[in-house]
Amino acid sequence: MKILHTSDWHLGRSLYGRKRYDEFFEFLEWLGTTIESENIDALLVAGDIFDTSTPSNRAQELYYRFLCRVAASSCRHIVVIAGNHDSPSFLNAPKELLRALNVYVVGAMTENPEDEVIVLKNEQNHPQAIVCAVPYLRDKDIRTVEPGETIDDKNAKLVLGLKNHYTEVCAIAEQKQAGFEKDGHPAIPIIAMGHLFTAGGKTVDGDGVRELYVGSLAHVGEDVFPSSIDYLALGHLHVPQCVGNAEHIRYCGSPIPMGYGEATQEKKVIVAQFNTTTPTIQEVLVPCFQPLERIVGSLDGIHTRLEQLKQDDSTAWLEIEYTGSDIIGNLREMLDDTMADSAMEIRRIKNKRVIDRVINASQEDETLDDLNINDVFERCLETFDVLPEDRTELTGSYNEIIKDLQEEDKNAE
Repeated sequence: MKILHTSDWHLGRSLYGRKRYDEFFEFLEWLGTTIESENIDALLVAGDIFDTSTPSNRAQELYYRFLCRVAASSCRHIVVIAGNHDSPSFLNAPKELLRALNVYVVGAMTENPEDEVIVLKNEQNHPQAIVCAVPYLRDKDIRTVEPGETIDDKNAKLVLGLKNHYTEVCAIAEQKQAGFEKDGHPAIPIIAMGHLFTAGGKTVDGDGVRELYVGSLAHVGEDVFPSSIDYLALGHLHVPQCVGNAEHIRYCGSPIPMGYGEATQEKKVIVAQFNTTTPTIQEVLVPCFQPLERIVGSLDGIHTRLEQLKQDDSTAWLEIEYTGSDIIGNLREMLDDTMADSAMEIRRIKNKRVIDRVINASQEDETLDDLNINDVFERCLETFDVLPEDRTELTGSYNEIIKDLQEEDKNAE
């Protein structure tokens, strides 16, 4: 059996106001072609299909068109789990209809862990794999709140809750595996899925993951996952990577750069082939559908790089940060003139000297585009002269509140 593991599409995401539907369309077209050319039997999508819990009509159209295309191909099964950006109830709403296309959707943890155990069968109705489709587990699903808890207490409970849930779901899979072996079907692999942050996971600035999780909330180690898992398809981190030294526990990463911090990354999907319970793993590079480039430096350095890109007929979207010593108030106009006859777009300009001057003066002209949610909180700590020894706990509590707000399912009734 051959599976393809992908995650973190974030359909509907924009880049400083620029819609990216063309990129998403090209990626899904490429993915559909890859599934057909590689003769993939099962597609696993490990969460964050959409960028928000209320995706646009166009984002939904891309998703459902893709599912229909793949369902009509040689790929017999599609398994989709929700990520932290997804609305569980939104993903679950058409699940019974999608089952007719052999699309299995698990939007949220239920009272019955067997709902997360899916047996994939071949054309002869023989079992080929057992999938433990564990969605993103929200705090309220796996942790009880008690008064007086410290951040460490909460983290320990979260890790234990995750471990217990995977143990419970995998135990059901192990029972099924043993039953299949008795019926003459040995070596049926157990493939698990998840959307979470593992200890030591690599992140990048601006990916929306780093800011929320690093140094604050629970990170799980590879020991959380039962040893019966033959392959674990993870989502949430945008950098392709293995977990610890475990080659079979992997993040495939996001398929397109979600921000300029990811612009130079090689994007991948993972193909795992099972002839026994030990998979042969292959990384497949995803083409770049829209180049992004970040230019940092003096005015001369920026102009030199822009001229090089123009000579190469680049179509890149640019983030430019001016770090020269002179204050240039009309930087935007100057760069727009340079770019007038090119196919490139400037998505963001950071004029460090002007920003520093404004901040040091009154901060009146600063916009929220120059800050993220953590920057705003840091400013509050500085404004109220919060002591350094108090900031760690306050920041942890703040991150927990932000995480809870992001986990709220706005579509639930």
